[in-house]
Amino acid sequence: MTADPKAAARAIDALRRGWPIAIDGQALLAVETADPLRLSAFDPEARAPVLISAGRAATLKLINQLEAADPDAAVLVERAPWIDFAAATALADPQFDLATPLKGPYRALPLPDPAIAAAAIRFARIAGMLPAFFLGGTGVEAALSLADIAAHENAEALAIATRARLPVAGAEDAEIVAFRSPHAAGEHVALVIGQPDGQPPLVRLHSECLTGDVLGSLKCDCGPQLHAAIQAIADSGWGILLYLRQEGRGIGLVNKLRAYQLQDQGFDTVDANTRLGFAIDARDFGVAARMLTLLGQDKVRLLTNNPAKVAGLDAAGVHVIERVTHSLPPNPHNERYLATKRDRTGHQL
Repeated sequence: MTADPKAAARAIDALRRGWPIAIDGQALLAVETADPLRLSAFDPEARAPVLISAGRAATLKLINQLEAADPDAAVLVERAPWIDFAAATALADPQFDLATPLKGPYRALPLPDPAIAAAAIRFARIAGMLPAFFLGGTGVEAALSLADIAAHENAEALAIATRARLPVAGAEDAEIVAFRSPHAAGEHVALVIGQPDGQPPLVRLHSECLTGDVLGSLKCDCGPQLHAAIQAIADSGWGILLYLRQEGRGIGLVNKLRAYQLQDQGFDTVDANTRLGFAIDARDFGVAARMLTLLGQDKVRLLTNNPAKVAGLDAAGVHVIERVTHSLPPNPHNERYLATKRDRTGHQL
């Protein structure tokens, strides 16, 4: 089946407006943007079960942690008579778990189509929304296919859109290159610093972080790492900084802020993401590999402490000939964050 370049965008718009969508004919209403009236119109008989991620289901004790290891796995919760819209919202959103203990017990149902269920969970993350839906109703406003979702995630669709000279603080000899896909809304950019000299470039993969890069958040080390990377690349002679539009390790800004709220309740970054129903790290480093390939680079020196970035580039055909460490001193606000990266996600600080 040929993918429709506009289908994912239409479906994301519908989800955010609280309208039902369909994936390969399966009707879905996002819990996050619905309300009691929309739910009643979608499901007049109040029978639509609730689809949640396996990670969230593990928090609710519906499955064990081993079953929840697949970030795209889904669990279907029977619509018991007492699961009204408010109860379904509590199922979906963990930020209220401590303040409003959940009812229960819950009963898991067989998934009518596991592939569509997994795609729905994945598509919620793409849309930056909580991975929770009412399943099987009427009034669909936008439809897409599994092929449309796969195309949205296909890094090979990226192409260079434009480029221009851009002197920046710390690297006046720089060029910015924008990349665009017909299937996705956000553009990724590369900052090419200095002039190629025949040697593999020093490369930094930097995931977008509004709070750190723009607002100077002290909860993470993103802003300082960004500026230090530009300086390190300039000092090395030449290299490339890739600015990837994968906020919050791929879960989006709003969900990242939800994770912050869970961190304020005592959960670390790993547990906050999984309680929300997302992978510990949902980023796609194949996007970075595609950008480097389009820039003519298949061998790089990578400025990172994250082995997953090395593995991601290597798997996508860009060989990392050297990993260059990139760490900065902690502050009182990000000490736990950095320790979690070291102890739970394998960062080699």
